Amino acid sequence: MTAFLDLVVAERRADAAAARRRDPYLGRSLGDAPPPRRFTLALEQAAGAARFAVIAEVKRISPSGGSLAAAGFDPRAQALLYAGAGAAAISVLTEPRHWGGSFDDLRAIRATVKVPLLCKDIVVDEYQVWQARAAGADAVLLVAEAIGEAELARLVDLVFDLGMEPFVEAHDPTAFGRAVRTRARVVGANARDLRDPAVIDRSRARLLHTFVRPGQLFVAESGIASAADLAELPARVDGILVGTALMKAAHPAVLVRELAQAKRPAATAR
Repeated sequence: MTAFLDLVVAERRADAAAARRRDPYLGRSLGDAPPPRRFTLALEQAAGAARFAVIAEVKRISPSGGSLAAAGFDPRAQALLYAGAGAAAISVLTEPRHWGGSFDDLRAIRATVKVPLLCKDIVVDEYQVWQARAAGADAVLLVAEAIGEAELARLVDLVFDLGMEPFVEAHDPTAFGRAVRTRARVVGANARDLRDPAVIDRSRARLLHTFVRPGQLFVAESGIASAADLAELPARVDGILVGTALMKAAHPAVLVRELAQAKRPAATAR
């Protein structure tokens, strides 16, 4: 790790420790959480129809590009646009400092849409997984570069134990190797290097797709701004995660619809 990712990991460890001190019995309140929706099934159904499963993202800030949301931004309205246009799932940022997210956004969106929700954060502590489930998450993103292999395996197990789906992503080949060795059924190649968020390498999906195990769903993340960009993806890609382009779009529902209706090339066996 270097600068940016190091910083966020340290911040989120401190945040989780502080939250645990405030509410050490969070697990006892999970009975109030809505039952998990089937995140992986939603992706499989979209990919099985020879289309890309679109995970549309709600985020207020891009660490490399600044504010993405105007004053008075309503995350619920944005999520409704995505769901209505055919998004298979919605990614919701919960990291507060660099992406402007919160668990309040996750709770509000969960109460508004019916598609599965991915809690997207730099998850480095089991307490964050409990927080995600309490807020209504159906899946949790785990960044392989942010944690060691043993810790990653423990967090994957906990996500499954709480009835959610782990989505393990990486940018570099070594970390992606750790990602695909986990029990996760959804793995992703992030074109954005979280060690330096200004760096986007759209060749990542092509570089890493051969490492994906049979039975795993493979998602290409970041760097996708239009349906034309999908032609660069290898056939092994099942889904795409799109955030900044949607948040900047004058008509995000139109872009979601274009992405969701784009035909995938002939796919390899899974």
